[in-house]
Amino acid sequence: MGKKCLDYISELNDYLDGEIDPGLCAEIEEHIGKCENCRIMVDSLKQTVKLCREGKEIELPKQLEDKLNSMLKSRWDKKFGKNN
Repeated sequence: MGKKCLDYISELNDYLDGEIDPGLCAEIEEHIGKCENCRIMVDSLKQTVKLCREGKEIELPKQLEDKLNSMLKSRWDKKFGKNN
C-alpha cells in the first residue's frame, strides 16, 4: 500500500527547507503532482514562509488588537480554565 497524505505531513517542513533525503523529496513531489489537496497545502505553506520572511511588521489598530486579545483570552480560558 502506498503512502497517504498524512504520511507526508511530518516531513513538509524539511521538504520546504530543502533538508530532506532526495529519495523522500522525489516521493513527496510525485505525490503532490497527483494530489491536488496536498499541492494546495504545500503551495500555501510556501507562500506563508515567503510572506513571513519578506513581510514587515505592522501595528494593528488598537480596537482590532484589543478584540483579538480578548477573543484569544476567552478561548484560552475555555480550554485551560481561568486559573491556569
